[in-house]
Amino acid sequence: MSAAPPPSIAQRHSAAAERNRAPILAVLERLLPNHGIALEIASGSGQHAAHFAAALPGWQWQPSDGDASSLASIDAWCAGLANVRPALALDVMRAPWSGVAERVDLIFCANLLHISPWPTCAALMRGAARHLAPDGLLVVYGPFIVDGVETAPSNVAFDADLRARNPAWGLRRLDDVANEAEAAGLGLREHEPMPANNRMVVLAKD
Repeated sequence: MSAAPPPSIAQRHSAAAERNRAPILAVLERLLPNHGIALEIASGSGQHAAHFAAALPGWQWQPSDGDASSLASIDAWCAGLANVRPALALDVMRAPWSGVAERVDLIFCANLLHISPWPTCAALMRGAARHLAPDGLLVVYGPFIVDGVETAPSNVAFDADLRARNPAWGLRRLDDVANEAEAAGLGLREHEPMPANNRMVVLAKD
């Protein structure tokens, strides 16, 4: 058996992305039909985009990130995948979302809301409402505070660390996220516990 090619020098690596990609994919496989167009927001290193696109060959995948320095890593991870488009520089806060298809069937976003100012949530919901097909889904992954559910000590500590680094950051209450979604015309369909005290939050047009 030939050895795997060495990673590109452009490729960044996220241990968390490596750990959580399989559980996330399992949920996406349950939620999604066989074919569609996906926009991934805040693709980061590109590991998720590469893993999901390879496992979902019927889906055209558009990765993006607000940090232009991440684009080369995303493209390096996705090199050779015919169903992945070149990574797009996308600032969620700037409307309209230039370069995004008029209609997409999935918007996937991991680990954005807690490391960005709260207005980013409303901007994400408004953009999703503009671009989602009538039966499309917005799927958001990350740690959330859920009323009536005890917050894990690790998430309490994580929230404190985030707020110490930037007072505008921090874990978000799921009810607050759902309210922003409702204001944009999206409804909370389900939220599912995930490993490491994260959640998959699924929203759709009302």
